[in-house]
Amino acid sequence: MNTYLDFEEPIKELEELIANTKEIGENTGVDMSDKVKELEKKLISETKKIFSGLTPWQRVQLSRHPDRPYSLAYIDYITNGTFQELHGDRGVRDDKAMVGGFGLIDGQSVMFIGQQKGVNTKMRQYRNFGMPNPEGYRKALRLMRLAEKFNKPIVTFIDTPGAFPGLEAEERGQGEAIARNIYEMMRLKVPVICIIIGEGASGGALGIGVGDKVTMLENTWYSVISPESCSSILWRSWNYKEKAAEALKLTSSDMKKNGLVDDVIPEPVNGAHRNHEEMFETVKKYIVKNLDALKKVDADKRIDKRINKFCKMGVWK
Repeated sequence: MNTYLDFEEPIKELEELIANTKEIGENTGVDMSDKVKELEKKLISETKKIFSGLTPWQRVQLSRHPDRPYSLAYIDYITNGTFQELHGDRGVRDDKAMVGGFGLIDGQSVMFIGQQKGVNTKMRQYRNFGMPNPEGYRKALRLMRLAEKFNKPIVTFIDTPGAFPGLEAEERGQGEAIARNIYEMMRLKVPVICIIIGEGASGGALGIGVGDKVTMLENTWYSVISPESCSSILWRSWNYKEKAAEALKLTSSDMKKNGLVDDVIPEPVNGAHRNHEEMFETVKKYIVKNLDALKKVDADKRIDKRINKFCKMGVWK
């Protein structure tokens, strides 16, 4: 059963009306096809109207939609079942909020790494709500070095409300682990593509977010802080989260305009949460196209370009 956000209510009403109209036709034997077509046309029009005028806060809500696909769903589809997950940081433990391993995409082997949220309450707890501990970032770095050793490209999927903020995470070096990943990812000799598929919050996202191509799906956000946390700091209340979302300029269009991401991948008309397969196909095409282009560039030139791109961020003349 689909979950609807408050601004999606008109869509829900039309979908229920279409279902009821079809049911009436089946039960009474009356031809309702013209009425159904008319309602379906209206549904498409209403959907386009709603999704073309989304506010920054509404995009934040969509990025967290419970029906939205997570990293493993993308990886499983893109690799067509060839994904082999690898575990552990070889130091402390296996962080379930960070997944990674090799998989085939159109015959070529690729290292996939991503933050994974849970699909229900039990799985959310198991995955720590997509918030990695230091072990998760150290596992990610171990897998990146493995990919580099065998000259395999890397694709990361970013979807986290932030790195785990617990005391034990700080005791085990959360900040150092993220900083180390940023430093090492700058120097990786293999092509790296980073895709924000949901939430891209703070250092939790940056820990696997340095690449030759950094891109966002249309209804995602990428920022140093969440709107709620920003609101609580500035106004001592979460009630101003919509105002904070507007001020943070965290949407994909804002990030592209400010030169902080390279591309924005368009979502289906009704969002990635309503049409998984179309979204998977779009992301797969983007990965294949850009990997082919990046592999043609000399490794040293690729590294220099990657470093220069990030060094220019936040600099104005």
